Amino acid sequence: MYAIIVDGGRQYKVEPGMEVDLDYRETPAGESLTFEKVLAVQGESGLKLGSPTVDGASVTASVMGPKQGKKIYVQKFRRRKHSKSRIGHRQLFTRVKITDIAGV
Repeated sequence: MYAIIVDGGRQYKVEPGMEVDLDYRETPAGESLTFEKVLAVQGESGLKLGSPTVDGASVTASVMGPKQGKKIYVQKFRRRKHSKSRIGHRQLFTRVKITDIAGV
């Protein structure tokens, strides 16, 4: 069983028990999130495609907490100007665990 959900302009293929990193939101650990924008659901009864979303389908997830991504470096260099800079950045994510897919 799996579902395709939309969150933050991105599409995720999720299954129960799966851990997913979403865009950061200030939600404490232990709370549950419900995703109503479900594009497709596949279960024992077959595949249901929405136009654009599946009516009555939802995905619930529990928040595990914030997580930082890996560090990236942004370097700028201007030749013959004696100008260069290097800046590091670590993106914040919210890790959630998919608990249930409803509307199959």
